[in-house]
Amino acid sequence: MRSTPDGRYIIVRGRLWRCADPSLPEERRQALVADLMNARRAVGQAKRSGDADAMKAARAGVDAAKTALGERGPVWWTDGAPDLNRHMAHTTPYAAWFAAVSDGER
Repeated sequence: MRSTPDGRYIIVRGRLWRCADPSLPEERRQALVADLMNARRAVGQAKRSGDADAMKAARAGVDAAKTALGERGPVWWTDGAPDLNRHMAHTTPYAAWFAAVSDGER
């Protein structure tokens, strides 16, 4: 896993995924990550049980934690740069950097 030079995204299989807001206090970030992991476990349990209501609640928990972390929702940076979350790195302004560091990873 590699981070973009500006720290806004990680790259997974050539795709940009928004990072958590680095201005979050560490204690708050850890609590939100714990919430996220609990919600992801709940998604798995709901899948195994086939409980549609539990699945809906678990997915809402994942979304709430990711939004609070800054990985979804409004961007946490203030320079007006667009959100490129989920874009392929080679189709973004990071393309030249990605080509130089990726060794053909796509």
